[in-house]
Amino acid sequence: MIMSKETLIKSIREIPDFPKPGILFYDVTTLFKDPWCLQELSDIMYEMYKERGITKVVGIESRGFIMGPILATRLNAGFIPIRKPGKLPAETIEENYEKEYGEDTVEIHKDALDSNDIVLLHDDLLATGGTMKAACDLVKKLKPKKVYVNFIIELKGLNGKVKFDDDIEVESVLNL
Repeated sequence: MIMSKETLIKSIREIPDFPKPGILFYDVTTLFKDPWCLQELSDIMYEMYKERGITKVVGIESRGFIMGPILATRLNAGFIPIRKPGKLPAETIEENYEKEYGEDTVEIHKDALDSNDIVLLHDDLLATGGTMKAACDLVKKLKPKKVYVNFIIELKGLNGKVKFDDDIEVESVLNL
């Protein structure tokens, strides 16, 4: 079955007023439960990054843990989780950041990456960019050779891309 990006977009469930009134939530779990959509996402992202020498895919808790390992396997790369505080068992480094409704923190294992790594940071959705910017800053502390940032969906109207430094290439599969 050949799919288009329009078909993928139509497969995303929209949930109004979640997690709070006035927010329209784009639920990507409908993409993951459909084997054709899941394969199409995997194929598109593989094609986007297959020539970039990615050595580690870093996924952000929790939805970045779904496509991140799939993509890592396809790219013959390792997978590294970025998690909320207290969830990783070995020594970590952290990055604090401001969210729409408060402050939050993300952590990565201190030995997860090194200067030889070419990193692809992945999450499901780019809205305002706060969480991914913090994750990107966290990854940069480990001094990898190069960092790419990828999302399944970018909400264009929120201009989340402007938060990232010019040396970071930010790409999305779908734009809403």
